[in-house]
Formats: sequence, C-alpha cells, structure tokens
Amino acid sequence: MEIYTTLQIGAYHVNHCEDYLFFDHIDSNKIICAVMDGCTMGKDSYLISSLTGKLLRKICKSLSYKFFYSKEHPEMPLDDYLKIILQELFSELKILKNQLQLEREELLTTLIILLADTSADKGVVLVVGDGVVNINGAMITFDQDNKPDYLGYHLSEDFDHWYDSQLQKIFLHELIDVSIATDGIETFTRVAAPENSEVINPVDFLLNDQTGRGNEEMLNRKLKLIEHKFGLNHTDDLAVIRMIR
Repeated sequence: MEIYTTLQIGAYHVNHCEDYLFFDHIDSNKIICAVMDGCTMGKDSYLISSLTGKLLRKICKSLSYKFFYSKEHPEMPLDDYLKIILQELFSELKILKNQLQLEREELLTTLIILLADTSADKGVVLVVGDGVVNINGAMITFDQDNKPDYLGYHLSEDFDHWYDSQLQKIFLHELIDVSIATDGIETFTRVAAPENSEVINPVDFLLNDQTGRGNEEMLNRKLKLIEHKFGLNHTDDLAVIRMIR
C-alpha cells in the first residue's frame, strides 16, 4: 500500500495546529492509521491530540515486538485487534492523566482510527467524534453538529461497555483507495482571487483524484495547488491519511 499524509494548520488558527496523525505497521500485513483533532474550545488541545498519537505509536511498537519475539500471530478478527489497541490506549491515557494531573478540558480530542490487513484485503474504521472517511470513492461524513463526542469524556467509563456501544464503525472488505481525515477538510473557503475560472472540489481532489501519485508529497502539493491556483484554503486544522493500493 502507498501511504500519503498531510498535517496543516488552519488559516484561522495562529499558535498551534491542534490536529495530529500517526501511521505504522504492526506486522508485515497490518497497518494502523489514526487522525486526531483537539477541541479548539478545550485547553492546550494540541497536546492531547499529539500525545494520543504518541501513545498509539508506543502500543503499536509493543504489539510488533510481542509478535516478533513470541513468533505468535494470534488469529482473531480485526475488530478484536482494534479493541485490544484501544483498551491499551484508554489505560495509557488514564495513567497520563494522573501523572500530569490533566483536567477534563485538556483531554478533549476526536479520534479516527483505521486498522487494515493488506493480506486479507480487509479493514475496520472507528470514528470517535467527527471527521471524514473515504472508502474507494464513497465518502462518509460524521458530523456531530460541532459537539463531538471526545475521547476524554469516556476515560472513567467501563471500557468494554463503551467499546460495545460504538456505532460509528465501518468494516472494509476491499482496500483500493481509503482515506481518513479530520473535519478540517470540510472548511475550505475562498481566501484569494483564483488564477482561473475553473471550479474545483477540494475534498474530492484530495481524497479521490490520483494526480501526483508516486510522490510522497502528493497531498501537500495538492493543498498548495488548491490555495495558489484556485484561491481556496482550509480555515480549520487538517490531518489526512490516504492509502492507495
């Protein structure tokens, strides 16, 4: 799989980008991807979105080492793998909260996490909060009316009950062109006069169009083209991960 990413501060933000992204391999077949969006109305939200990504990296490496040294690759559904990862994430976030004495307002981040098995050509996506998922050209928008169900709201709950109650979950049966993005991708607006009269759909251009494929900077170049040629820019922070087979 070819993996392309972009992480950009929004035009209306000044000090920090409150989004973050992470991807890595758990083993030769399984890939984990995640995008996080810290709450603008929260406190130092860039911190919790970044820390969530760092913790996922730690968990991913731990699982990778475990499978490598034990030579065991337990056969289980991807949903069960994802549950193990998120359960560990909850545990690590609780420890971090206590160690740093973080308040609730400092724990508010959305999470879109994708676990893909390239050998089985399958995947599962869980959306905690809002954002956009694009599956082989089919766009799914999760909009919670600017009141996202942030991860930090649920750290004190029973994990099994929380996980079993999640409805924003998608099972993928074919991995051709899959993207996950924070809701900043839907905030493009005109910031300058365009160089030409052509009309462009920035979401489709970023998540479906394959112009520039093969260049690891594909998404960053597309964003520059959208801004400088078509006069559009995203006002909110933006994190995108796109996988193309």
